[in-house]
Amino acid sequence: MPLSRTCCRLVALMLLSGCLTMTAHAETLRRVEHALGEARIEGEPRRIVTLYQGATDSALALGLGPVGVVESWLERPMYRYLRDELPAEVRYLGLETQPDLEAVAGLAPDLIVGARYRHADVYPLLARIAPTVIAGTAYDFEAMLMLLGEATGREAEARELLADWHERVADFRCRAAARLGDAWPQRVSVVSFRGDHVRLYYDGFARHILDQLGFQRPEGQEGAGWGVKLISRESLPALDADAIFVFMRDDPAVVELHREWTTHPLWQRLEAVEQGQVYRVDPILWSMGSGILAANRLLDELYVHYGLHDGASAAEYMAC
Repeated sequence: MPLSRTCCRLVALMLLSGCLTMTAHAETLRRVEHALGEARIEGEPRRIVTLYQGATDSALALGLGPVGVVESWLERPMYRYLRDELPAEVRYLGLETQPDLEAVAGLAPDLIVGARYRHADVYPLLARIAPTVIAGTAYDFEAMLMLLGEATGREAEARELLADWHERVADFRCRAAARLGDAWPQRVSVVSFRGDHVRLYYDGFARHILDQLGFQRPEGQEGAGWGVKLISRESLPALDADAIFVFMRDDPAVVELHREWTTHPLWQRLEAVEQGQVYRVDPILWSMGSGILAANRLLDELYVHYGLHDGASAAEYMAC
């Protein structure tokens, strides 16, 4: 079967960049295991392309400036919390779901980073352009950070970032327990309002972090998969918890659905609502960032929500 014009251009670009004839020296070659196989990486790559948001976040946390990135879902072309750290000459490569492979090849990268749920189908092409590592999930930011650290020779920096993270996790757990007493650990729900439904998360980036921090899941939220879509306000009791974290986009349809659901009597009878424990949180940090930098900013929000910064008592600080 003849090659399509796009494939021919891809092959030509790969040949121009030398990606098809790269040879590895034994003393500098590393073999990096990832979700879809093994990458053979020469030296310490610096021309890095990141094809999902958690990879961009992780690269910047490690002090690496990608030459190419995919666009963000909001605040385009890149989330504000990352924008200032990106090189001025960075190339935007389309969306996570459909990156421009010709543009990727044209950058002559020496490392490409993707995620299985987005790039499994195009992985064979990516791996022909440059050594490619694929994260197993989009929300396990610790695994992503270590994978990228191994691929770029920055394992020590990755371990240091994770050690700092685990220290913060332990600190939060201690202060939350001291502040809340018998009310700790709290059962919490993670909820996203959309234009035509509400999402209740059983899994994902925020849920992964909340589990680490010692929060519990309400009964009935232990199901498999990412969670459940709720389309009827009669399902509002499924959200009930000691606290509810809500994120939503600034969109008229979303705002209207949020108004309809939160004025319903079933919403008003939720325990978290009655106790004033419903928190609006940043959708970028709680759902889309998916990296170590976003995780730390999410934790910053939790310190504020629970009054564990300047408002914490001297006894709490001494206990932790």
